[in-house]
Amino acid sequence: MEEEREMDRGIANGVDLEIERLKERKMREMEEEIKATKVGREEGKGTIDHPLTMDDNSFVKMVQKYPLVVVDCWAPWCGPCKMVAPIIDELSKEYAGRVVFGKLNVDENPKIASEFAIMAIPTLFIFKNGEPVDVIQGALPKPYFEAKLKEWL
Repeated sequence: MEEEREMDRGIANGVDLEIERLKERKMREMEEEIKATKVGREEGKGTIDHPLTMDDNSFVKMVQKYPLVVVDCWAPWCGPCKMVAPIIDELSKEYAGRVVFGKLNVDENPKIASEFAIMAIPTLFIFKNGEPVDVIQGALPKPYFEAKLKEWL
């Protein structure tokens, strides 16, 4: 019985050591990725090709930081929002470097949802130089979103 416990402890220690090694390796990889991203930004190569997550605290700063921003106001339970999400992902890649896309979960960020009187989702706001210039409501086809973007480029 004692031999089995000793063997179990040895196995557990081996597993713990392997987990620690994996954690350390993953941490090094993440640090290298962060360094590479910082270097890319400093060189002007850090284009944003995916929607950024926004919240009540970061919203104003983000729409003012970039010349053209599209904010997708959504909620996880919203079916039409799920239809629009892949379109936003595609557009963020296709318009990387020209348009920054953000996603604002209205359930988690009631301050912004209230300030902009969002009554239906998905609602997308287009900001140019920090100012709201257009609104799109509903799950519309990709060509409609592209046409709206081209109006503001």
